Amino acid sequence: MRYESQRVAWWFFATCMLLLSLQIVYGFIMGFAHAGYDVLHGIVPFHTARATHTNLLVMWLLAGFMGSAYFIIPEECERELMWPWLAKVQLAAFVVVGVTAVIGFHFNWWEGRKFLEIPRPLDFLVVVDVLAFIANIGMTVWKGKRMTTTSMVLFFGLLMAALLYLPGMIPTTNQTHDSYWRWWVVHLWVEGVWELIMGAILSFLLIKLTGVDREVIEKWLYVIVGFTFLSGILGTGHHYYWIGTPRYWLAIGGIFSALEPVAFLAMAIYAISMAKRGGRKHPNRMALLWSVGCAVMSFVGAGFLGFAHTIPQVNLYTHGTLVTAMHGHMAFWGAYAMIVLAMIAYALPQLTGRQLHDSPTSTFAFWTSNVGMIAMTLAFAVAGVTQVVLERRLGMDFLTVQREIEVHFVGLILAASLFTLGIGAFILVFIRSGLPVGRVTGPTATDDAPGEAGAPQLA
Repeated sequence: MRYESQRVAWWFFATCMLLLSLQIVYGFIMGFAHAGYDVLHGIVPFHTARATHTNLLVMWLLAGFMGSAYFIIPEECERELMWPWLAKVQLAAFVVVGVTAVIGFHFNWWEGRKFLEIPRPLDFLVVVDVLAFIANIGMTVWKGKRMTTTSMVLFFGLLMAALLYLPGMIPTTNQTHDSYWRWWVVHLWVEGVWELIMGAILSFLLIKLTGVDREVIEKWLYVIVGFTFLSGILGTGHHYYWIGTPRYWLAIGGIFSALEPVAFLAMAIYAISMAKRGGRKHPNRMALLWSVGCAVMSFVGAGFLGFAHTIPQVNLYTHGTLVTAMHGHMAFWGAYAMIVLAMIAYALPQLTGRQLHDSPTSTFAFWTSNVGMIAMTLAFAVAGVTQVVLERRLGMDFLTVQREIEVHFVGLILAASLFTLGIGAFILVFIRSGLPVGRVTGPTATDDAPGEAGAPQLA
């Protein structure tokens, strides 16, 4: 690594590993409950497990984005972080708020709004925390020696993510109005500004890992990401089909949701072509694999499965069923989880000085977690389609249908076990890599050269 202050990214990535582990635990609690073995219901009811599972997902992804920004921005701006101490304080506050929220869920202290369950007093602390993060990143960019397209898009994406948290805090007693504003946060995060963040991180990684000229990568990638971003904004309409909003949202949501897979397909093709075009043999092949894999899997999950689920004629039957879980798991995994893991795979050897990136354990982690996630998606698909047919087409009772599809969750648990093995291997590599004691090469060093970390290969 080139700057001392980049070390702080390691602590955010370590937080990611911890929160991801907890998220998987709560996923298993839900899986066993679906399969008819809800033995923890008295301690962790299903709705508590669900709220905890989804909020932990948001938390570890945000921690990953922040850690990525703290690693990327110094290199892009060619200077140390403005306030490294503030980054540590901000991480500590972020963890305290998150832990308080999760404990609160178990004592029914929440707002009860899907994906935005965090109690209102904690919302204000989240805003203060994110403002501190934005100030730190923003001042580093402002005082930097250069402003690259990648750093500006990353900062703009993070700033907009912070601002779009505010509509979810608009007070209202109208259910339709509440859903309307809630999707401003949830949808415009995951299908709007988060795509800018993903695009910036992907751009940084492709520049570093392929050796292709920065101007070429930034120019075309941001055209594609911009198209994805714009189609995603009006694609919000597919959440407005059935909540009491005007009927024109059926057309708007349907048309722009149909455009989203085109943009994701272009991103996947572009990432693959850049990887092939780069003649440079970067030693960290696993980071490149995670990066290209992110582009491909985001097309499958967010693009293809999203399109299949959100056109009005289909969504009329699939809305609120396990088909949503099918789409959601693959979309979040491909678009955001994999880009965070790609960033960790790239930064870890430099932060720690240990080059475990091409070890058999790292290879096992990539393939096993991806095969496991594909299997989980298929299990959700079978259960979801069965649910749609029995419940929405044949009119069977909800709870009766849940009992009929219990068997499919046995398959889901097996697939999740495979996925967990892969994630466990990734975390093992993270632990074996140790603390952030890697050598600082300085601002004039040629980054990403083979063996940059300057430590012997241990596996």
